[in-house]
Amino acid sequence: MIKIYTDGSCLENPGKGGWAAIIIINGIKTQIKGNKENTTNNQMELLAPINALKKIPKGNKVQIFTDSKYVKSGITEWIHNWKKNGWKTSDKKDVKNKDLWTELDNLAGAFEIEWRWVKAHSTDELNNEVDLLARSSANN
Repeated sequence: MIKIYTDGSCLENPGKGGWAAIIIINGIKTQIKGNKENTTNNQMELLAPINALKKIPKGNKVQIFTDSKYVKSGITEWIHNWKKNGWKTSDKKDVKNKDLWTELDNLAGAFEIEWRWVKAHSTDELNNEVDLLARSSANN
């Protein structure tokens, strides 16, 4: 099973942001990260799993750990109704970050993914490590 820890960070929201992921395959840890100008925290939270999934072989079982309830709830719950309702929210507004949600949904379809929420800034060492990576990436 491949384990992925993801996080996004924004210095101001919107503003300069960074994302990061730690990918663990067969005990080998790989870090990836990136940044973007004029972005939001939610966009960075979405780019982390998107970029991580692009780095691993399709068809694998994956656990993705995120401290973003937006990402976890969005991809496991809300997205079903968004797609059914033409990418509209329950109050008939356009879904924000639709392009990123559709990309994540398309990528996720190639894997067997278990999405796990972890408490931010707590006792999970790898979540704390990926948080530091995302924040340092936002500062670059």
